[in-house]
Amino acid sequence: MRTAIRFAALAALLPVGAASAATLIHAGRLIDGTGNAPRERVTVVVDAGKIRSIDAGFTSAASGDEVVDLSDATVLPGFMDMHVHLTSQQSRNSELDAVKKGEADDAYDSVVYAERTLMAGFTTVRNLGDDWNLSIALRRAIAEGKVKGPRIFTAGRPIGSLGGHADASNSWGPFLGSSDPRLDNTCNGVDSCRAAVRQRYKDGADNIKIMATGGVLSIEKSGSGPQLTDEEIAAIVSTAHDYGMKVAAHAHGAEGIKRAVKNGVDSIEHGTFMDDECIKLMKEKGTHYVPTISAGRFVYEHAQEPGYFPEIIRPKALEVGPQIQHTFAKAWKAGITIMFGTDTGVGPHGGNGKEFGYMVEAGMPVMDAIRAATMVPAKYLGIDDRLGSVVAGKVADIVAVPGNPLTDVHALERVSFVMKEGVIYKR
Repeated sequence: MRTAIRFAALAALLPVGAASAATLIHAGRLIDGTGNAPRERVTVVVDAGKIRSIDAGFTSAASGDEVVDLSDATVLPGFMDMHVHLTSQQSRNSELDAVKKGEADDAYDSVVYAERTLMAGFTTVRNLGDDWNLSIALRRAIAEGKVKGPRIFTAGRPIGSLGGHADASNSWGPFLGSSDPRLDNTCNGVDSCRAAVRQRYKDGADNIKIMATGGVLSIEKSGSGPQLTDEEIAAIVSTAHDYGMKVAAHAHGAEGIKRAVKNGVDSIEHGTFMDDECIKLMKEKGTHYVPTISAGRFVYEHAQEPGYFPEIIRPKALEVGPQIQHTFAKAWKAGITIMFGTDTGVGPHGGNGKEFGYMVEAGMPVMDAIRAATMVPAKYLGIDDRLGSVVAGKVADIVAVPGNPLTDVHALERVSFVMKEGVIYKR
């Protein structure tokens, strides 16, 4: 009896509602990311960074609770962009910036780009290539709350062949060479490629990015020819998988795509000129596809501007740019598993949401495009038990857009509310 009285007395001293203070999101419409039909007029209850419950109707707040009125909006899971470059952004001056800007310049830029990405509703990203391993430091700074940005899964520095798409020193004069190993992204031969993977594991990368073919924006003639051998790709993939890391392959040309898929890469990025054999292989192997239509649009549009790109780049941009969306449409109809990815850093950061419109324009239903940016990548990353959908018990990564994206996909470009791990970053 005395124990019960003591507990009652202690309870009386506690602030009313302190133990149960929560954020109540009054959602006019909820698309939860699971593929289920939207729900109208629900309350998402967020407590201690997690989703406590989803209640029918607009629940009244208890003392100390905060109510967020999104009754005129559609609430969704935080979006995931599976192909970004947060430490850079293409411009007319990019070739010159490569030799004028240093590590500190890129670091400050990355803080700005990370916040823009978060404010666009992208609470999780996969960063597929940087210089100096800056995205690894950025990932840590965001996780520690020093700067604002999305949750980052990063490959650190990419891996490619000497003179290929990963070799940033292409076209440099010999006097501009650097002995800093963090600027050497190349491997040549099986042993060198295995060592490159191990170095990135040591650096703290979450995954591996390889350049299986040439690329558009590098100073090299071919944008689609294969640049790694079967043996080199197999060595990279087996070593990465030994270390628990998945491998993403930048690949435009069909031969490079086939080599990458046959040797076990986990995702194909861009996939511009994939043919029927590529599609068959990808379906057999379960290889994911990240189209990056936004990047194709950007390079094609800017290739029309005299002087925007060096002359060696322009013909590649004019050829590759328009094709990516057509390839995406073909891959979607064939049943390949597609993940949302923009390659922002090529285009401007914060414009990631445009990719939704390009995907829908090519034939993907809006609900599937939303899943491609939520539950599909969450499963790929192995975080679907915590993220990817607005479900009770999961981490509260929640965004909202005005109106109904199922009738106007461009609403997904107008994110009006961003919550990450229960913290509101944008109202």
